[in-house]
Amino acid sequence: MSVIILLLIASITVAAIFLIAFLWSVKKGQFDDEMSPPVRILFDDAPNSKKQ
Repeated sequence: MSVIILLLIASITVAAIFLIAFLWSVKKGQFDDEMSPPVRILFDDAPNSKKQ
Protein backbone atom coordinates (compact mmCIF):
# COMPACT_ATOMS: atom_id res chain seq x y z
CA MET A 1 0.00 0.00 0.00
CA SER A 2 2.87 2.39 0.73
CA VAL A 3 4.19 1.86 -2.82
CA ILE A 4 0.90 3.11 -4.27
CA ILE A 5 1.07 6.24 -2.12
CA LEU A 6 4.69 6.81 -3.11
CA LEU A 7 3.87 6.44 -6.81
CA LEU A 8 0.87 8.72 -6.46
CA ILE A 9 2.98 11.43 -4.84
CA ALA A 10 5.67 11.02 -7.51
CA SER A 11 3.17 11.26 -10.39
CA ILE A 12 1.47 14.33 -8.91
CA THR A 13 4.88 15.95 -8.47
CA VAL A 14 5.87 15.27 -12.09
CA ALA A 15 2.50 16.55 -13.33
CA ALA A 16 2.90 19.72 -11.25
CA ILE A 17 6.39 20.30 -12.69
CA PHE A 18 5.06 19.98 -16.25
CA LEU A 19 2.14 22.29 -15.46
CA ILE A 20 4.48 24.92 -14.01
CA ALA A 21 6.78 24.62 -17.05
CA PHE A 22 3.82 25.04 -19.41
CA LEU A 23 2.45 28.06 -17.56
CA TRP A 24 5.92 29.61 -17.47
CA SER A 25 6.35 29.17 -21.24
CA VAL A 26 2.92 30.71 -21.91
CA LYS A 27 3.78 33.66 -19.66
CA LYS A 28 7.11 34.19 -21.47
CA GLY A 29 5.34 34.32 -24.86
CA GLN A 30 6.46 31.02 -26.32
CA PHE A 31 3.10 30.49 -28.04
CA ASP A 32 2.38 34.05 -29.19
CA ASP A 33 3.27 33.54 -32.86
CA GLU A 34 -0.01 32.39 -34.39
CA MET A 35 0.42 33.67 -37.95
CA SER A 36 3.78 32.57 -39.29
CA PRO A 37 3.55 28.75 -39.00
CA PRO A 38 0.65 28.39 -41.46
CA VAL A 39 2.12 30.98 -43.83
CA ARG A 40 5.78 29.92 -43.59
CA ILE A 41 5.34 27.08 -46.07
CA LEU A 42 4.23 29.54 -48.77
CA PHE A 43 7.61 31.29 -48.88
CA ASP A 44 10.61 29.82 -50.64
CA ASP A 45 13.90 29.46 -48.88
CA ALA A 46 16.66 31.90 -49.76
CA PRO A 47 18.41 30.79 -52.95
CA ASN A 48 21.69 29.01 -52.42
CA SER A 49 24.61 30.96 -53.94
CA LYS A 50 26.73 27.84 -54.40
CA LYS A 51 26.22 25.98 -57.65
CA GLN A 52 26.85 22.27 -57.65
